[in-house]
Amino acid sequence: MNSQMVLTTGQEAMWLLLMVSAPILVTVLVVGLVVSIFQAITQIHEATLSFVPKLIAAVLVFAIAGPWMLSTLVDYIRRTIESIPTLVL
Repeated sequence: MNSQMVLTTGQEAMWLLLMVSAPILVTVLVVGLVVSIFQAITQIHEATLSFVPKLIAAVLVFAIAGPWMLSTLVDYIRRTIESIPTLVL
């Protein structure tokens, strides 16, 4: 196993991490922005008002995209484990 293989594996893992976490992060970011604009317009500054919608949105995204996220991670782990014999010389 040379340094190029290590860097390629690390790059692939980082790309997978970004791809799997992006739906949740983008959804929570958009919901937080909408709630912040609502709070600024109405001048209601309640901490739970920003927390609860983000939590509900994250749960909904997990319910919708969870199977895809899980299958993507399982495929990556399966490929990584199956490549172990080729890495050991």
